[in-house]
Amino acid sequence: MKLKLLLGTLMFTAITAHAQVATLNENFNNFTIGTTTFPQNGWSAVVAPITGAFPPAPPRMIVAALENDNTQRFIQSYAGNNATAPSYLITPMVENLTGDRVLKFKTTLVSPSPGPGTIQIGLATSASDMSTFVGVGNPINVTTVGVVQNISINIPSTTGSYIVFKFTPSATHVAIQIDDVVYNSSTTLGVSDTAQSKENFRFAVNADQTALEFVTKTELKKIEIYSAAGQKTAEGQLKGQRFDISGLQAGVYYILVETAEGSVVKSKFIKK
Repeated sequence: MKLKLLLGTLMFTAITAHAQVATLNENFNNFTIGTTTFPQNGWSAVVAPITGAFPPAPPRMIVAALENDNTQRFIQSYAGNNATAPSYLITPMVENLTGDRVLKFKTTLVSPSPGPGTIQIGLATSASDMSTFVGVGNPINVTTVGVVQNISINIPSTTGSYIVFKFTPSATHVAIQIDDVVYNSSTTLGVSDTAQSKENFRFAVNADQTALEFVTKTELKKIEIYSAAGQKTAEGQLKGQRFDISGLQAGVYYILVETAEGSVVKSKFIKK
């Protein structure tokens, strides 16, 4: 992991990239250094808007390098004078995410950042419209300058989509760095593999995103819900063929359903 805050004064305009890949293995060493270098190599960015603060310091998505080794490069999201709005780094389109792979990367807070920030991993159907962004797992707190965090996130299955890094600062001039992004290794989910039930049941998220509604021919004994990062977020039983999810944040979740006969079925859903 390489550390350096690259500052500049140029403003970035987001442009959509169209490359499609099956895996990712990117250390950014072949990227062109600078503050206006996206899109390149299939990656793109959508940065936060500039504020009216003086002197002007626009948010930027930066390709930077070590001072003593220009070949060791990485990406930094720099907040500029915008202390609250997120910026987004978007991968090339990944075709047919299969749900059995993990996204890995390294991150750190860059000196002299005056405060922490977060990274939220998510999926988007557009590389330029971040209203299509759906978070996966919980935001990652990036709090300590120079301390490298090795992150692993389970990516759920879906058709062709973009994996997105959403950077949110806590103060002006916060800079968060990522490097060594890999999406190509198989992984188990944060919950155990389970036997498929022979009993049929179906469920769907209701229109107001507050409950799962079930249609089933057998009694369901227990329901457990896990975030995409493998953390248990809810458990309980059906109440009138409904399971309450009003307390869950928007995102992708995995569900374990245990029948009265002891069979267990694993599935997933998206809360918008």
